[in-house]
Amino acid sequence: MAERIPHDAPVLVIGLGRFGAATAGQLERQDRDVLVVDTDVSLVQKWADRVTHAVQADARDIDALRQIGAADFAIAVVGVGSSLEASVLITANLVDLEVPQIWAKAVSKSHGKILTRIGATHVIYPEAEAGERVAHLVSGRMLDYIEFDDEFSIVKMYPPKSVRGQSLGECTVLPKFGVTIVGVKSPGGAFQEARPETVVGDHDLIIVSGTEVDLERFSALES
Repeated sequence: MAERIPHDAPVLVIGLGRFGAATAGQLERQDRDVLVVDTDVSLVQKWADRVTHAVQADARDIDALRQIGAADFAIAVVGVGSSLEASVLITANLVDLEVPQIWAKAVSKSHGKILTRIGATHVIYPEAEAGERVAHLVSGRMLDYIEFDDEFSIVKMYPPKSVRGQSLGECTVLPKFGVTIVGVKSPGGAFQEARPETVVGDHDLIIVSGTEVDLERFSALES
């Protein structure tokens, strides 16, 4: 059985483009130890005071990765996506160094398939995922949208008129559309777990779960 990786384990981030920089910045805000690596000395200097360590190195060279201690990391993020060759070489090097958890950015399905086949444990499609999310939000009915596996999604939205002013246990609209309200937030308050006795107000926000199709149908109800 594989050893469990601590939730606060240090992270190696390779590539300081928009994706890599955003990842490193968020990890730093979570007080994680982060080593960022890039070939661009100006980017490395820019991040030197922002994260635990910043190193100029060519991660396509496995010896360079060995020298900076990449093999000691349990988690690595490959933020290089513009160069398919570099992305694949860096990921392959991390696999050879037996880094247990490798998150790699892909710019296409074929790119992602290659990364998976050579050993990346997680493949991310940031541009595609952002585009899909925006497509759901442009209607203005959904305020936020998160898609999981098997077409299951969660959205934040204002409640349709048909669910307001009655307890969720009495609401017949929800089972009709195959969705579930899992959280409710009143103005000025925090999100609360939705219960059968919860009554949704006119100015509340709701968190709703369901399939993509059912959520689209539900969000189209009169508001």
